[in-house]
Amino acid sequence: MSRIDIPGLDVSRETDERLRALASLIVRWTRKINLIAPDTISTIWDRHIRDSAQLVRFAPATTTSWVDLGSGAGLPGLVVATILSGINPDATVTLIESDRRKAAFLEVAKQELSLTVEIRSDRAESLPPLRADVLSARALAPLGGLLALASRHLSPSGLAIFPKGRTWEQEVAEARQRWQFGLAIHDSLTDHQARILLIKGISLA
Repeated sequence: MSRIDIPGLDVSRETDERLRALASLIVRWTRKINLIAPDTISTIWDRHIRDSAQLVRFAPATTTSWVDLGSGAGLPGLVVATILSGINPDATVTLIESDRRKAAFLEVAKQELSLTVEIRSDRAESLPPLRADVLSARALAPLGGLLALASRHLSPSGLAIFPKGRTWEQEVAEARQRWQFGLAIHDSLTDHQARILLIKGISLA
């Protein structure tokens, strides 16, 4: 694996090493529980770690709270927390994961990587509003469902960062039937068919 290389994101050697440790930990646990698809293990650095890391470049410098929904293997939540610990150590990262086996993995990773994160083993819709500055979710639900959760847990000026695959245009069109929102679209650095959706000002249409 080469060093993490994300334009506009300065990652120290120590952070890079922690990300590698996280990748190894995910691979070990995937042999026990379904954290990532087995056929993506050989490409975990680009497919999962860099794909998650690229989201951090869109977070405002003033970010103090980042909430990741459906954290699963810690993608992107643990990757975000690892990077922010080096560039914005005052920011708090909260990982929401209702699957208790995956939440147990997140707890182990938190300890082994010495990360300061909060892990909530619960469903996002049952939690009280978290008023996050930034909210993320990767491969969790269609955009319409994510907007419902974002409207609950983002602060009024908060930013939602949602990486989406090749169906992103269809998801946006369907979501606009129920929701109003400001949208900025960026190319993914790891998949030419994917996009990163930056969303603010969410309200019912």
